[in-house]
Amino acid sequence: MSRAAATQNLSISDLRTDRGVRQRKSPNVEQTPIKAVLFDWAGTTVDFGSRAPTQVFVEIFGQRGVEITGDEARGPMGRAKHEHIAMIAALPRVSTAWRKLHGHPATESDVRRMYEDFLPLQTRVLAEGSAVIPGIPAAVAELRSRGLKIGSTTGYTRELMSVVVPLAASQGYEPDVTVCSDDVSQGRPAPWMNLRAASMLNVYPLNRIVAVDDTPVGIEAGKNAGMITVAVSLTGNAMGLSESEINQLPEAELERRIGEIERQFITAGADYVIRSVADLPPLLNRLS
Repeated sequence: MSRAAATQNLSISDLRTDRGVRQRKSPNVEQTPIKAVLFDWAGTTVDFGSRAPTQVFVEIFGQRGVEITGDEARGPMGRAKHEHIAMIAALPRVSTAWRKLHGHPATESDVRRMYEDFLPLQTRVLAEGSAVIPGIPAAVAELRSRGLKIGSTTGYTRELMSVVVPLAASQGYEPDVTVCSDDVSQGRPAPWMNLRAASMLNVYPLNRIVAVDDTPVGIEAGKNAGMITVAVSLTGNAMGLSESEINQLPEAELERRIGEIERQFITAGADYVIRSVADLPPLLNRLS
């Protein structure tokens, strides 16, 4: 077993802690039977560390002479990609660098052109960056064996997901429905992707659906949809490391980072925090 799968949680005084689960004090949530789970994609079910989109954002800004950091690229993760690019361009340091080089802040036309460049580049990267995260097929199979429906939402467009979905299916992960950012009028934190997925699955009430995501904006979207929210700390955007990189971290450093990520998600309103989707079935045992 890898260190990524075997590590334990730190304790926090205002949280109840079970093995592999960090939770807010929400006793009513525990009374709710579950009918469906909605998973995010990058960092939650595929692409350990959510690394594929990060490198593309860095590259498209670099092509215009503006260097951005991985942290700057990751900040808006989970949002629709056009909005994501605009939010990076509006960061004070990035905006200053852009103005110094181009003589003006990035305009909507600049953002649109970067988005147009983003799509084909991301498509090529996704062909190599859509590995299913370990433990996902087994966890999803267990959830289905309990009668739960499996949906998914993503900040990727339908065009991009035409690459990811078949690759994931070939590795044993295939949700019942997938809703993309361009399928709705507004992406996260709006609830529309979650609500559309619930409608497609024909599941209600909404508080019997679990939304699982690796970004605060994804958790916010789940809360806005009235769903139970579960954040993923180890495999996602906040950690930003591959499984091999995680296994090379000193244990104390890994625990420190996980503890900080968990605190951030609890502050963002997550009902529960788990390390990976592989930890979800044991959590749902308590909610059914």
